Amino acid sequence: MHNYLDFEKPISDLEGKIHELKKLASEDESIDTSDEVGRLEVRAREAMVDIYSKLNPWQKTQVARHPQRPHFVDYAAGLFTEFTPLAGDRKFSNDEAIQAGLARFRGTPVAVIGQEKGNDTKSRIKHNFGSARPEGYRKAIRVMEMADRFGLPLVTLIDTAGAYPGIGAEERGQAEAIARSTEMCLNVKVPIVSVVIGEGGSGGAIAIATGNRVYMLEHSIYSVISPEGAASILWRDSTRAREAATNMKITAEDLKSLGIVDGIISEPVGGAHRDPDAVIERTGTVIADALKELSGRNGEQLRSDRRQKYLNIGRHL
Repeated sequence: MHNYLDFEKPISDLEGKIHELKKLASEDESIDTSDEVGRLEVRAREAMVDIYSKLNPWQKTQVARHPQRPHFVDYAAGLFTEFTPLAGDRKFSNDEAIQAGLARFRGTPVAVIGQEKGNDTKSRIKHNFGSARPEGYRKAIRVMEMADRFGLPLVTLIDTAGAYPGIGAEERGQAEAIARSTEMCLNVKVPIVSVVIGEGGSGGAIAIATGNRVYMLEHSIYSVISPEGAASILWRDSTRAREAATNMKITAEDLKSLGIVDGIISEPVGGAHRDPDAVIERTGTVIADALKELSGRNGEQLRSDRRQKYLNIGRHL
């Protein structure tokens, strides 16, 4: 069963009736509900298309955070072979929110870095809900250095509400670790392709998303702060998150129009969680095309283009 969002109630009602009719027919073979089920399925599909064709920014935020949305582990399993995760920052400990390692992408050796939120209570606690501590970003730096040394293209998958703001993280240099990770993204001489697969929150996201090519899934969000955080700062009222989301321009369409991201990866109607395999395959195709485009450029050109890309952001506004 799907976990329905509050604005999906018309879909929930229709699919609930479909489920009841199918269950009734399975329990009593003399009852034929196929015609009614067919009509309800058409109505449910039409309702879903209608609702998802006009999502507002706050509703997109809810979809980006959907608990059944595919996470890093799903993309890693669907896109990469021989994925070998690397652990530890060689300074303090290992951070589970950031997953990083070496793999093959359609036969090509690559380095992979991404944030993992977890999909149940145990795994969410293990991965700290995708919010990394300093050792996570230092692990990312270690893998970026390795990619640069061995000439491996770098693929990063972003899904975090932001870096962890706890006292211990601050004591161990959270801001410095994020800055160093962003700096390393800018300095490496290998192609970097980044995809925001859910939430791209604050410096915790850009620390691994400063790529030559940056893409967003259709219903993902990317912002300097969460809508709730912005509402708390601007109006001292986190319940105005809906208003903040609208004003912040956090959707893929907004950021594409502003020149901050390079493209949008379409999702199945109803969001990525409705057909994870399809959206993972589309993401893989976009990554493959980007890597092919960037493969003809030398290291200095890749680094120069990447730096200029970020210097240009906002200049045309």
